[in-house]
Amino acid sequence: MTIHSSHPFPTEDDPVRRLRGRLGGQVSLWTTGSPGGSASDRAGLTVSSLMVAGGEPARAIGLVDPDSDLAERLAVGSPVVVQLLAWRHRMLAEAFAGVAPAPGGPFTTGDFADTPWGPRLVDAGTWLGARVESIEQRGWSVLVTAAVEEVSIDDDEAGGGPLLHRRGRYHRLGTDHG
Repeated sequence: MTIHSSHPFPTEDDPVRRLRGRLGGQVSLWTTGSPGGSASDRAGLTVSSLMVAGGEPARAIGLVDPDSDLAERLAVGSPVVVQLLAWRHRMLAEAFAGVAPAPGGPFTTGDFADTPWGPRLVDAGTWLGARVESIEQRGWSVLVTAAVEEVSIDDDEAGGGPLLHRRGRYHRLGTDHG
């Protein structure tokens, strides 16, 4: 990974990206990898373009960067963990987004436990385990739909409250969102 002095996703000439940035959203971390697998067997990416659709089973739906390690590792049937990040996870989110250094890889920036769906950030209290149902190219993103198999819900305010992303910056609930 190379760290650049400029923003990796400039928006000046891209009105759609600027509009999407104004929508904002909860920052999640999507991870996959075999239990007990090596660091090279794991992949993860911060994702704020996500939805959860109710149903039997429920579905987690996310827009993933097609050039990411996560997109390269996911296939139909792949397990995936989707965990919601808190304010305290800002630097971890930057490492998984590829915009902050992470010597040894982004999985060294937190404590992860193996689950049947992949590595789960131990102190992320709200998370779900799912299996990928479909992967489709949509615009400049990959649309990943995963059937939810397990859900764990914790206190939203733990860790300084939810980590939100709007207009290229992290925010907390109740603060100025620009």
